[in-house]
Amino acid sequence: MKGLLKYIEKIKPNFEKGGKHEKWGPIFESFETFLFVPGHTAPKKGAHIRDAMDTKRLMSIVVIALIPALLFGMWNVGYQHFMSIGKEMCFIKTFGYGFLKVLPIIIVSYVAGLGTEFIFVHIKQKEIEEGFLVSGMLIPLIIPVDTPLWMVAVATIFAVIIGKEVFGGTGMNIVNPALLARAFLFFAYPSKMSGDKVWIAGLSEGQNVVDGFSGATPLGQAVENGSKIVDGLGHQLSTFDYFMGWIPGSIGETSTLMILLGAILLLYTGVASWKIMLSAFTGGAIMGIILNIFATDTNLAMSIPFYDHLLLGGFAFGMVFMATDPVTAAQTEKGKWIYGFLAGFIAILVRVLNPAYPEGVMMAILLMNVMAPLIDHYVVRGNVKRRLKRIKVANN
Repeated sequence: MKGLLKYIEKIKPNFEKGGKHEKWGPIFESFETFLFVPGHTAPKKGAHIRDAMDTKRLMSIVVIALIPALLFGMWNVGYQHFMSIGKEMCFIKTFGYGFLKVLPIIIVSYVAGLGTEFIFVHIKQKEIEEGFLVSGMLIPLIIPVDTPLWMVAVATIFAVIIGKEVFGGTGMNIVNPALLARAFLFFAYPSKMSGDKVWIAGLSEGQNVVDGFSGATPLGQAVENGSKIVDGLGHQLSTFDYFMGWIPGSIGETSTLMILLGAILLLYTGVASWKIMLSAFTGGAIMGIILNIFATDTNLAMSIPFYDHLLLGGFAFGMVFMATDPVTAAQTEKGKWIYGFLAGFIAILVRVLNPAYPEGVMMAILLMNVMAPLIDHYVVRGNVKRRLKRIKVANN
């Protein structure tokens, strides 16, 4: 790293004001600050808030928290694939297969996203923002493993431009860019984002799916079977199976255990709000209980135990990693409780009462992203009214 630093210092004058590559200065500075801590400091005059947790470190912690879900997702991709062709493989071969399937998706996500970011860096003549460090990892984890790479690239570019840059960049976006990419894929290419076969990796030439195998996700089955959910070979799945995550689903969303490990890191470092997480799971559980009470034969998904709802689909992943996004979530303390509760409550409501869309988490969080400023507005307004009443009483 010292050699790289010396080389960067050597060529740096060429990109500074007056250098022959001055117009590429913002892009060069973006690479430099991405690799090393910036060498400049805040002005000595004026008031400044100094904190060891800058944007790059905050984003890095989130990426680290995603690693358990990513690694398990790679293994599960291999596990579901070999189950579909009736073979049992050792851990290394199973993980290796998933690794080779998932890695290209991650590479395309970062190349497409960062490439778009660098274009805007050049246009705006400002250094790159680190926000895409997280979005570039989130996007691969919330999509099916056999999503065509060109679709991943198009969705990522769409999310960066429409979800972030048009609003002014990182910190100004009103919706989570990764969820916007997922929503774009869902509405633009529904045949690739729903169904049975989409949830297992593609078969090689000469490979055939074993008789009776189904790659349907548990939530996909719930619409027709209620709580009678089975794996690809027809074996009954339990709550423990949902918690561990060896079920079909998006790459990083299946294992609640791995998501829990990431949540612990986010809470320990203070990156994510425990109020949003707790209220989101509370809201989901309450909605699940209500549906259990009024379960009918016409909608079997209502019979799924409320605690299973919290483990199935993208609920845990969404509420831990995306609902807690500090940019798009509510900012006031009371607002965080309201925001999280409604996100969990609406997610379960949509997934059960809309049989055409057995998920709901993406829609619920995007809706609450848009509603977050309004929630904060009324919370602040309510606080102001209470203080004015106290002042009036004191004056009297």
